[in-house]
Amino acid sequence: MDKVNLAEKLALFSDHWNPRIVGELNGQHVKLAKFSGPFVWHHHEEEDELFLVVQGQFRMEFRDKTVELREGEFLIVPRGVEHRPVADKEVSVLLFEPASTVNTGNRQDNERTRLTLDHL
Repeated sequence: MDKVNLAEKLALFSDHWNPRIVGELNGQHVKLAKFSGPFVWHHHEEEDELFLVVQGQFRMEFRDKTVELREGEFLIVPRGVEHRPVADKEVSVLLFEPASTVNTGNRQDNERTRLTLDHL
């Protein structure tokens, strides 16, 4: 039962689109990631995802709209909804999602797919 300092955990890595697990509860993972540039269009058949901006800003693109997210704001992407995060500058994000969630969802043929994640 140790506390987690998000700034300290984020200082441990600098790469983009490579989430790290910083907590687990009830079959869910709390992850930290840094985004820069566009990700791949994808969706998750079974999992909802929560994106909370810790530092910076990014936009979540959907096929019919775009949502801008800034520090302290979060967005929940429901399962089955195609989306693509895009960060014009580096952004730090906390993700909360089921442990089964693969970052590229239905697009696991991508070089950004991470099937196993590091724990910090």
